[in-house]
Amino acid sequence: MKKYQITVNGNVYEVEVEEVAAGATEQAPAAPKAPVTPVAKAPAAAPKAAAPAAPAAGTKPVTAPMPGTILEVKVTVGQSVKRGEPLFILEAMKMENEIPAPEDGVIASVDTTKGASVASGAVLATLK
Repeated sequence: MKKYQITVNGNVYEVEVEEVAAGATEQAPAAPKAPVTPVAKAPAAAPKAAAPAAPAAGTKPVTAPMPGTILEVKVTVGQSVKRGEPLFILEAMKMENEIPAPEDGVIASVDTTKGASVASGAVLATLK
């Protein structure tokens, strides 16, 4: 039996590991022998945007160029936008990135919300 000291999120844990020979069928006990301090709860996950339907014909999707969190939604449905105008602020790797309009148009739908986690390529809005 080997003892190890492991630090997880600033909390120190002492664990014991037993080496089992190849072909052995004995399983380790289910309960730990040493007292284990509880791990602090992780912060609540940011709300995720619902999966949007496929864009309608005649619309252009505005997609996330990288995974991240939406910090700000700067547009509403029906709003006219010009090419290059910032539509969203996306935080990725501790940097704030403006997501610009790819062309002139009118916002047909906004498919995400402030605080939502988005994947790379996720549809944020559609233009018509």
